[in-house]
Amino acid sequence: MYIELRHLRSIRAIASEGSLAGAARRLYLTESALSHQIKSLERHFEVELFFRRHRPLRLTPAGELLLSLARRLLDEAETAEAKLRELAGGGHGRLHVAMECHSCFQWLLPTMDRYRNSWPQVELDLSAGYSFHPLPALLRGDVDLVVTSDPEPDLRGIDYHPLFRHEVRLAVHRDSPLAGRGAVTPSDLAADTLITYPVCRERLDVFGEFLTPAGVQPAAVRTAELTAMIVQLVASRRGVAALPNWVIAEHRPRGDIADVALGKGGLWRTLFAAVREEDRHSPYMQAFLTEASSVSRELLTGILSAEPAEGDVGLALTPKSGPFETSG
Repeated sequence: MYIELRHLRSIRAIASEGSLAGAARRLYLTESALSHQIKSLERHFEVELFFRRHRPLRLTPAGELLLSLARRLLDEAETAEAKLRELAGGGHGRLHVAMECHSCFQWLLPTMDRYRNSWPQVELDLSAGYSFHPLPALLRGDVDLVVTSDPEPDLRGIDYHPLFRHEVRLAVHRDSPLAGRGAVTPSDLAADTLITYPVCRERLDVFGEFLTPAGVQPAAVRTAELTAMIVQLVASRRGVAALPNWVIAEHRPRGDIADVALGKGGLWRTLFAAVREEDRHSPYMQAFLTEASSVSRELLTGILSAEPAEGDVGLALTPKSGPFETSG
């Protein structure tokens, strides 16, 4: 391709200034260098680009064609250059968030609202990861951050930033025989209907870390996609549900549900923000992680710092290994 951006800049400058001398000053070129550039174009395409006897210089049809091209391409190129400079400075980017945590809307949406006010030039979006595998999608570049409590250490190139720890507790009707217990054992759930999110059992903590290791299954399993619906089913004596402590705390004032610990010491989990390793130091990404930690501490009841503690199930040593599922 013979036409270069410098040629288009020259055509645009001459059309704007009306003379080679004025265009040369604008482009920081000598008049002879600019004249040579234009004549080179004309020789290559065997056309004239300007009516030289006209003052100010007037474009020929061939010159008008190049000017139209210059206005389109140079505007796009200059916009791209500006965005690249903003990216280099960390003020512009894309942050598409996916979440596996069914009950995280309570703190994630306020986080995104506050972040959007501080970083308006970051393209922000949210999708729920219920029907696809968000961590492989993160590596493919389909999303940029995944809220998860189920890290996959075999997937290289992902950094897991711990947000906070929370307890998964059993929500029961206030009149349930289990309501007066300090904690329940797996066998206590054998005669109950367990209400869960529509997630495969091996990814639910109440199965993977509580019932299945003890060889116990509930009498029945019922699913609901919405947290409010699960709470309403428990309140209607339709079953019991394992939910994050902050969810139960939000609904406890209604008075018709109670909650107990799952096992002695409780069932604790760590929630992570998973990002690509090459993005973790980006200023706009760091700002989102900071905002998420701040908002969750402000809005959620019963959460703890993300440092693992003795007795935690899962990521007891490092945030890059071990199974978790916030869904309960």
